[in-house]
Amino acid sequence: MINLHSLPRTYIFPILLFVLVGCGTKSKKEAAADTVPETTTVDRDYHLEATMLGYFAKDGTRNPTLRANKGDRVNITITNGETMTHDIAMEKLGIKSGTLLEKGSSTSISFIAQYSDTYFCTVPGHRAAGMVGKFEVVEGDISGNIITGVVPIKNGKPLNLGFEGGSLQDWKATGDAFKSPLYNKDPSPVHEADALISFDGDYFLSSGGNTNYKLTGTLSSVPFKVTHPYASFKVSGGALADTRVELVLNKTQEVIFSSTGQGRATLQPVIADLSPYLKQEIYIRIIDHETGISQIPYIKDDKWAHINFDDFRFYPTRPYFPNELNQSDIIVLPPLDPILNSGLSGLEAAKAMTLPKDFTITLAASEPEVVRPISFTIDPKGRLWVVEGHTYPTPAPEGLGKDRILIFEDTNGDGRLDKRKVFTEGLNLVSGIEVGMGGVWLGAAPYLLYIPIDADKDKPSGPPQKLLDGWGLDDTHEVLNNLRWGPDGWLYGVQGVFTHSNVGKPGATDKQRTKINAGVWRYHPTRHKFEVFAEGSSNPWGIDFNDYGHPFITVCVIPHLYHVIQGARYQRQAGNHFNPYTYDDIKTIGDHVHWLGDRGPHAGNFRSAAAGGGHAHAGAMIYLGGNTWPKKYHNTIFMNNINGSKLNNDQLTRSGSGYVGSHNQDFLAMNDSWSQWLNFKYDPSGSVFAIDWYDQNQCHSSNPDVHDKTLGRIFKISHKNDQWVQVDLTQASDLELVNYQLHPNEFYVRQARTILQERGGNFEVHTALKDILATNPDITRKLRALWTLHVTQGLNEKELNDLLGHNNENLRSWAIQLLCEDKTISSTTLEKFVNMAKTDPSPLVRLYLASGMLRLSPIDRWDVLEALVQKSEDLADHNLPLMLWYATEPLIPLDPERSLELAEKAQIPNILTYTLQRIAALKTVASKKLLQKFSDQLQARPSEENKPQIALIETLLSEQ
Repeated sequence: MINLHSLPRTYIFPILLFVLVGCGTKSKKEAAADTVPETTTVDRDYHLEATMLGYFAKDGTRNPTLRANKGDRVNITITNGETMTHDIAMEKLGIKSGTLLEKGSSTSISFIAQYSDTYFCTVPGHRAAGMVGKFEVVEGDISGNIITGVVPIKNGKPLNLGFEGGSLQDWKATGDAFKSPLYNKDPSPVHEADALISFDGDYFLSSGGNTNYKLTGTLSSVPFKVTHPYASFKVSGGALADTRVELVLNKTQEVIFSSTGQGRATLQPVIADLSPYLKQEIYIRIIDHETGISQIPYIKDDKWAHINFDDFRFYPTRPYFPNELNQSDIIVLPPLDPILNSGLSGLEAAKAMTLPKDFTITLAASEPEVVRPISFTIDPKGRLWVVEGHTYPTPAPEGLGKDRILIFEDTNGDGRLDKRKVFTEGLNLVSGIEVGMGGVWLGAAPYLLYIPIDADKDKPSGPPQKLLDGWGLDDTHEVLNNLRWGPDGWLYGVQGVFTHSNVGKPGATDKQRTKINAGVWRYHPTRHKFEVFAEGSSNPWGIDFNDYGHPFITVCVIPHLYHVIQGARYQRQAGNHFNPYTYDDIKTIGDHVHWLGDRGPHAGNFRSAAAGGGHAHAGAMIYLGGNTWPKKYHNTIFMNNINGSKLNNDQLTRSGSGYVGSHNQDFLAMNDSWSQWLNFKYDPSGSVFAIDWYDQNQCHSSNPDVHDKTLGRIFKISHKNDQWVQVDLTQASDLELVNYQLHPNEFYVRQARTILQERGGNFEVHTALKDILATNPDITRKLRALWTLHVTQGLNEKELNDLLGHNNENLRSWAIQLLCEDKTISSTTLEKFVNMAKTDPSPLVRLYLASGMLRLSPIDRWDVLEALVQKSEDLADHNLPLMLWYATEPLIPLDPERSLELAEKAQIPNILTYTLQRIAALKTVASKKLLQKFSDQLQARPSEENKPQIALIETLLSEQ
């Protein structure tokens, strides 16, 4: 065995890279740790608790600065403070510990201190959430200088600001929290058994601890003069807006300094710079206005709704404390939002809601007429088809489902759904419904079902048909849901990230199936083809299309809004993309989130009314219901904020190839914590129907007993200009249906298009639609005609090719998508695509070209992609850099050398970076030689631009 102590430190460093303790696969660097003797002396041994809020030292410091002298042997051990995936890594040193999952498990890293560095958690999103700190190499004593403070004096006597007399002398209390707030034991009798306060002296003060957290009150000291430029006091307890210590100017009552705790028990010193207030009088005010009481049944009370305090002192210079509580480290939660109501009747619930001027809301139906409405759609007669989800959340044995479909109708225009039929029952775990093409389409995991309709009887004309199976049941609130007809004639839907599906026709082999565990899918109703349209996101529970046929989804937990592009890969809440060479994914279009604070989305729930209400969203409606609603709502997207009990409204503004989503004023407040609107759609009058899964429990649980089984509502929102109409578009002639493509209310447009698709189209229909396409001045009407021609098979390749030269980018881009529909194109079309890639000025068109390439054989993509990657104007585009990579990546295994030549020409840096990584992933002798050759070429023409690529290749080759 090598005696490390006999070697110079310059030799020890490369040998003693690090010690790995814990679980997880070891890299080559990690494996090197096995050569390190366990008896090696450690000079600096640090122990940290790992949570999503950061790494915490035993003295309470969040992300403490870890110090060592150069050459010290350093060991950092982390213990998981929660059941969550965590690790620790050194940024410059390039080492990483094993991965923790279970609460209480530990892992560590060891290394020789050579230079300052950064330690952090490598789990995606954790560093950004705050799991990052500094490691400093210092000279001399690492502990810093300790300065002794002095207690403020008044009338010649020291003030009782450390409570060492065991009383509240020099203080005045109001409320209940400070009636007997002094404690002299650690752990204290009002804190949890493992919560060490670590106070000095005989006493510390608490407004209630974890036991009496519901108490509230205020404690104020007598005024005293500022005699030194700096002050400190010790604080711990809740990181809440209404639990805090304030320093207040006595003359003006201005708060000049404030600090909360950081959600931990251990007292930590905070430092206030009082130099601007020398010789002025201040007083200390300790505030606890936070009861911690949760108004949400399934959310526990916040036992950190208290404040602990001790030892106020002055200092002549800024003091140093190893466990100082930095204000930037405290992540403060805003106060709880007031929740006005809960458990209301349907009529009371409607009265309690707050709407914009000139809008009214009507209770259209409620229990027992409708119970547990989980999905709905509106048919060509303006009737609501509503799924009652009695089986949720646990699927019943095959054939024993309890779900049913109801048909509701308003026969007299009073807003009440006074006519009700049962279409069918005995269904199992239905989560999505759409009507059209002769039947009812149901998402009912593990199946996509089709039930043919007897239109005369409003009954099934045959048993449910299993079109697809293999839909996952892992998490039953993330199953396939929210079915909706797209403008291209496909049936669209979404599915969540924690449910794993392997979809195919019944009896299909694994190779014939398609995997999806988050994203948007579509199914063609006559060709019976299934596709994943785009992958990623979290738990989408809503999809809709704007006036230009662009789809958008609303999701939960991660940022809530995404513009959906065919073939795109979006930010995931969890897990990995199916393609391991994705490297990066497209992020939200939202310039905001609907929660407040920096503790993450969950902590912002019920505390974020000002921002929209919280992270959980359901439903998506882009309002295109005609001209009766104010124009400001047209083409904006609505989504229900479940935790906030609000109907959020976001503005969609074109930017580059896509959109930016901005937060408009929330449209409606339910003012009811049981309200849970799951979806909403506009009807023939322009009014909006909404289904409400009214339930005390707002959160999914696999335990069926936590959900109410007796409640449910349907509401109708109307503007004063809305006029009730009765319709039956199934009776319209073909030409009448064509003319409905010009209707201002998209309800008529979509319903008429689907009916024409079912009828199949004819010469007369196609002639009329082509006239709209050619002569109507409104681009959205031209698009409607184009889509209807497509679904009725009224277009040929030449006509679509002609549209590639149209002066409007929307028509050119849609022509590209429709030409690529069958995943093959002619040489003539490909030539046009190549020319467009070189010359088209529209980023939207270039986006559709990149998307279209993903549908074509890789061998047909070269020339188009070579032109697109050279567009420097797309460097900062939201979508194009990654869409171009997704389309380029499959070319690399076919011809690595040509791929590298293409990447060299790219004006978008990630194309070259990712290409090098993908070539390295081939792990062949030829790929290594190609990388080395390219590195030699770069080094032969040295420049600052080449340095990152040279370094990357060096790293890639070292890992081979």
